[in-house]
Amino acid sequence: MKKSVSIILAAIAGVAIVACGPSKEEIEAKEKAKADSIAAVEKTKADSIAAAEAVVKAKADSVAKADSLKKADSLAKAEEGKKKGGKKK
Repeated sequence: MKKSVSIILAAIAGVAIVACGPSKEEIEAKEKAKADSIAAVEKTKADSIAAAEAVVKAKADSVAKADSLKKADSLAKAEEGKKKGGKKK
C-alpha cells in the first residue's frame, strides 16, 4: 500500500511540474517578443546613425557652400580690381 501511494504521489508530482511550466505557445510568444524587441533596438540604432550622418552631411554641405561663396566673392573683387585699373599698393 505504501508503495502504491508513493508511486501515485510521484506521478502527481511529475504531472504538477510539467503542468506548471510554460506552454509551447507561451515560449514562442516570449521568443517572438524578444526578437521584436531586438529588431526595434536595431531599427532605432540605424535611424540614429542615419540622422547623425545627415547632420554631418548638412554641415559639410554648408561649409562647401560657404567656401564657394567666399571664392566667388574673391573672384568678383579681383575682376572689379582689374576693371578699375589694376592692383592697389
